[in-house]
Amino acid sequence: MYSRHAQRITPGNKPGKMASRKEGTGSTATSSSSTTGGAGKGKGKGGSGDSAVKQVQIDGLVVLKIIKHYQEEGQGTEVVQGVLLGLVVEDRLEITNCFPFPQHTEDDADFDEVQYQMEMMRSLRHVNIDHLHVGWYQSTYYGSFVTRALLDSQFSYQHAIEESVVLIYDPIKTAQGSLSLKAYRLTPKLMEVCKEKDFSPEALKKANITFEYMFEEVPIVIKNSHLINVLMWELEKKSAVADKHELLSLASSNHLGKNLQLLMDRVDEMSQDIVKYNTYMRNTSKQQQQKHQYQQRRQQENMQRQSRGEPPLPEEDLSKLFKPPQPPARMDSLLIAGQINTYCQNIKEFTAQNLGKLFMAQALQEYNN
Repeated sequence: MYSRHAQRITPGNKPGKMASRKEGTGSTATSSSSTTGGAGKGKGKGGSGDSAVKQVQIDGLVVLKIIKHYQEEGQGTEVVQGVLLGLVVEDRLEITNCFPFPQHTEDDADFDEVQYQMEMMRSLRHVNIDHLHVGWYQSTYYGSFVTRALLDSQFSYQHAIEESVVLIYDPIKTAQGSLSLKAYRLTPKLMEVCKEKDFSPEALKKANITFEYMFEEVPIVIKNSHLINVLMWELEKKSAVADKHELLSLASSNHLGKNLQLLMDRVDEMSQDIVKYNTYMRNTSKQQQQKHQYQQRRQQENMQRQSRGEPPLPEEDLSKLFKPPQPPARMDSLLIAGQINTYCQNIKEFTAQNLGKLFMAQALQEYNN
């Protein structure tokens, strides 16, 4: 008995409609149910326990499909997305297949995204290929993926399918010679806050959520069959020796400069959010002073009326007279802080490589002299 949900979230939009599909004669799975039957033994731990997935195992063919999808449809800041298919075996999520979301404009009003996903999974089932929904993937532009759109999308997936993950593929870092593919899930604390839909400063403080504990990274293992390993070995023997001297180049890549520029933009956004929050705190403090002064004036007036033998003034609802200012949403600030942390990690990685080259070059120069 299987039940899986299909969903399409476009960047910058709120989560779209989620379509559920019943496979066989089983009942529809709830958001807290674990994967059963042919999908393996998923350990359902709910939203408040430990993560239901400890490791993500990806077939090499899935990685190639994701890379090919971006090369064919991704251009510059264009984000490509797709569906991940597979199964859950104990605490390991095995991703065995995927298919992309087709690119279409708002003018394509006749295109039904949910129906497209249903047809794709139905076709895969007919040819006996894993068709269970286990998450989605998305490309990123210089690591800029910590956004509200991704948060809402992953919450919808993870709320419906507990073991869901989002794969983030960075094509620019991959082009530098190192495959950049990471799997993320929302932490249990953030899942609880998203369920309550209360992102006020008090709620986030009560839940003890900071930008470090919004997403949890799941280790990835890329696995190939023995036949594919043999094929790669044969291709490596036949391929010409690649020129790897550029790896020793001391010139810093433009990737570092772009990350610094994006980091400065996010710091400016954080500064604007801090100004908004400080304005809110000043308005709140000013209102509290006005409220206190109003209460003192009424108390003095009541004392004067009492001395004249007059009845005191009627009680008034102060909450109607002094409406508290609306606090700014703190989730956006947390997302900006998380994105700043991602940029800092990227800068740290690239500067470590450049410093290593410089120290090596210095040692070689001293040796030659």
